[in-house]
Amino acid sequence: MNANQNQLELSVVVPLLNEEDNIKPLYDEIIAAVNGRFEFEIIFVDDGSTDSSFDILKQIAGADKRVRVLKLRKNFGQTAAMSAGFDNAKGQIVVPLDADRQNDPADISALIQKLNEGYDIVSGWRKQRQDKALSRRMPSMLANKMIAWVTKVRLHDFGCTLKAYRREILEETRLYGEMHRFIPALASWRGAKVTEIVVNHRPRTAGVAKYGLGRTFKVLLDLITVKFLGSYSTKPIYVFGGTGVVMALMAFVSGLFVLYQKFISEGHLAMNRNPLLVLTALLITTSVQFILMGLLAEILVRTYHESQNRTTYVVKEKIN
Repeated sequence: MNANQNQLELSVVVPLLNEEDNIKPLYDEIIAAVNGRFEFEIIFVDDGSTDSSFDILKQIAGADKRVRVLKLRKNFGQTAAMSAGFDNAKGQIVVPLDADRQNDPADISALIQKLNEGYDIVSGWRKQRQDKALSRRMPSMLANKMIAWVTKVRLHDFGCTLKAYRREILEETRLYGEMHRFIPALASWRGAKVTEIVVNHRPRTAGVAKYGLGRTFKVLLDLITVKFLGSYSTKPIYVFGGTGVVMALMAFVSGLFVLYQKFISEGHLAMNRNPLLVLTALLITTSVQFILMGLLAEILVRTYHESQNRTTYVVKEKIN
């Protein structure tokens, strides 16, 4: 996000993929929700749509200069599309929402009102979620409980796209993978004040859902990454080196048993048939490998923090 751009009060960011039937009604709803209340812009990010979505966006942007459009060269994923919108946003407050019209733009004012009470992030909670129970609601509920337990950030609905962010929070956050849902956790670890409010959630009336059960497994893998980044991103030697030390202690104990069997125990096994000897050698080797991995990770972390930042997307075309 470029801090040198002329700043507005509000940027509404809408990532989309093949939502030709929803774009115009969503645009009308956003205008009805924010026009006259805020100095605003709307940023639509076309994440490689193959239908007529981009043509519709060009027509809207041509008629309304408050609308800006980014077309990505291919489908980079929702997180990368949101990151592209965030990087190009000019608003002091940034509110993303889904293009499928299940998020209600009428909730934007309530989110901003709560944000103005002194919070840095206000997350939407789809308390009455209008999705299929087995394939969407239940996996989401389990994932949310696990994320809250691991990150210690007590939100009910990390996956709700509709959130309000202060601009400076997003300037400090780089997004990869499916990490957009973890922004509240990452920001909270850096001292941001996070809360949530109940928002309206509507059934999808047009278009096709892009996500299924497979997304849950990606969330679990990303959760491991987030926990590592939050706790050990600047000190990976504690993870790898710590594991190596544990392995070394296990090797020491196993080695003592081998020596006991060899020199003290009367019924000892022959050395070439003793599984503890093999275990001891394996643990010593693994211990050395983990410690070396920790040292390599320390070098990579320092290289990362000192290298030039690069985005996770490539913009093909900009309008307005």
